Amino acid sequence: MEKKTLLMLKEKAARIRMLSVEAVYGAKSGHPGGSLSIAELVTYLYFNKMNVVANNPDDENRDRFVLSKGHCAPALYSALALKGFFDVEELKKLRKLGAMLQGHPDMKLIPGVDMSTGSLGQGFSAACGMAAVGKRKSLPWKVFTILGDGEIEEGQVWEAAMFANQYKLDNIIAFVDLNGYQIDGAIEDVMNPHPVDDKFRAFGWYAQVIDGHDFEAIEEAVANAEKSDKPSVIICKTVKGKGVSYMENNYNWHGKAPKEDEYLIAEKELREAWEKASEELNNG
Repeated sequence: MEKKTLLMLKEKAARIRMLSVEAVYGAKSGHPGGSLSIAELVTYLYFNKMNVVANNPDDENRDRFVLSKGHCAPALYSALALKGFFDVEELKKLRKLGAMLQGHPDMKLIPGVDMSTGSLGQGFSAACGMAAVGKRKSLPWKVFTILGDGEIEEGQVWEAAMFANQYKLDNIIAFVDLNGYQIDGAIEDVMNPHPVDDKFRAFGWYAQVIDGHDFEAIEEAVANAEKSDKPSVIICKTVKGKGVSYMENNYNWHGKAPKEDEYLIAEKELREAWEKASEELNNG
């Protein structure tokens, strides 16, 4: 990956984190922990990989993206806003009555959202269905989806995984956000899904394990996936609450908004990270 591209992606990810927490704080509700852990993934997809165009969000030849862990919508919304699908000011209306941006993605209301999600497991099934259509009709686009590590405790996820293998859906790439925590605590304590990679391999998927905050690792894994003749999953080791000191690896920040004093700390830390990334980009 070229240095300029890498620096651009780091700057975008830093701003997505800042915008996500701002939106959740303004809404007084939401899911900051998992939104922060997927910042690099949505950044890479929207700003370096996927064929999507803001002024033509329904282009038939576009790549499809499904945020199966739909509660982490703040990260997706921030990426869509920065990509130009709608004004960044919309983020300030998150979860407000009558606003476009609600707690979970809505494909009928939000430009750039390909699937309404929220009930865990269902988004992954929809993504596999999209891939099946593309495969059957020999269409050029690919399907990308992000699942949570708590989400993969859902039986429906494994039904969809079996379906994708049965129909040889080599046009789908799934990312598992393996941040180690869900709403009730550590995933190992709630319903241990490990070893995640071996489980997907047993279902016929090509599986890789990477650092989900490393852009170059993400790019290499995606390139490997595109060479495979199997459906692909990239298990991304991440940090829940990444970028906010008191949120990191703390499941209590799965689904609550910071209070004013907490927000000021988060805003300071995230702004400093964004300003540093912006400086590096400008000087790069």
